[in-house]
Amino acid sequence: MFTTTLKKTVLFAAMALAATGAMAADPIKIGSVLSVSGPAAFLGDPELKTLQMYVEKINAEGGVLGRKLELVHYDDGSDAAKANSFTKRLIESDKVDILIGGTTTGATMAMAPLVDKASLPFISLAGAVVVIDPVKKWVFKTPHTDRMASEKVFEDMKKRGITKVGLLSETSGFGASGRKETQTVAAKYGITLVADETYGPKDTDITAQLTRIKSVPGVQAVFVFGLGQGPAVVTKNYGQLGMSALPMYQSHGVASDEYLKLSGKAAEGVRLPTPALLIANALPAADAQKAIVTSYDKMYKDKYKVDPSTFGGYALDALNLSVDAIKRAGGTDREKVRAALETTKGFVGTTGVFNMTPANHMGLDLSAFRMVEVKNGDWVQLK
Repeated sequence: MFTTTLKKTVLFAAMALAATGAMAADPIKIGSVLSVSGPAAFLGDPELKTLQMYVEKINAEGGVLGRKLELVHYDDGSDAAKANSFTKRLIESDKVDILIGGTTTGATMAMAPLVDKASLPFISLAGAVVVIDPVKKWVFKTPHTDRMASEKVFEDMKKRGITKVGLLSETSGFGASGRKETQTVAAKYGITLVADETYGPKDTDITAQLTRIKSVPGVQAVFVFGLGQGPAVVTKNYGQLGMSALPMYQSHGVASDEYLKLSGKAAEGVRLPTPALLIANALPAADAQKAIVTSYDKMYKDKYKVDPSTFGGYALDALNLSVDAIKRAGGTDREKVRAALETTKGFVGTTGVFNMTPANHMGLDLSAFRMVEVKNGDWVQLK
């Protein structure tokens, strides 16, 4: 009788342990919606490659809290409506624990209401300030905002005595928001926008807008706000019109070697704000971001045989912030993870050092931007 009871006890204990082990082994599901194809593909493709590479690395090192990471991703084709649809699938069918993505501002804003309704932590990879201002309880982001880009550019212009600027912005969500923010902060830096032109993200010729800016009396520089292939078209048209005597500034939406390839020699002299990753190997040894950006740079090159981009860096920061929050939360309880993200302090990423608060779901300041100029077909940091 005792032996039978003991056997049953041991059996039940073994079953309980097995069940506990199975539960502990359940993967942590990282959902992702990225623009891997379409006009924003050169942003979304390195984002996906980065997530895949680092999920593999983290799993090889034992996972997170003893659990493997599982990346569940969809390509929205640079279509905000598809981003909305895939987000719904990730929430309802895939039942992900956290969401990374929204390559573009349009996609992010289409996803945001769904994650809010589902109470799901979401880290966006889009640039516009509207993503986190006003603050949305469940939405965070890793890239610098368009407002910050304008301020960094205007700081440089002010140093050079530039006060009259022609603005050329894309009609996309990112470009439209950038235009608005540029208009908002210009006066703070003593800048007058003497021209205000726009172009479509699929436009293949923007010479008419540039010609109008060039003809404005007293214009001292051109500031272009857009992403994808559009800014490269602008740059090539700028070169064709012989406008090199008029300084051109771009936003962080083109902080990628792909922009140099698409623009060619016309990009010479272009200035823009960028995360440290773009100049990783030129950073001094004492720079707080040196280790993370050079490690990412080498790992990406070794695996994919191409240079990484700052956009992939945004994805890496989002993944690392997610992992850090899950560890500090002790699991995947959504509210605990959200609270952990919101209290992130001194977290060094490729984009900058993150210090988030309930009132700031990005946590970066202007020091996270480096001003660079294209010289001899490469990026050089401005002093």
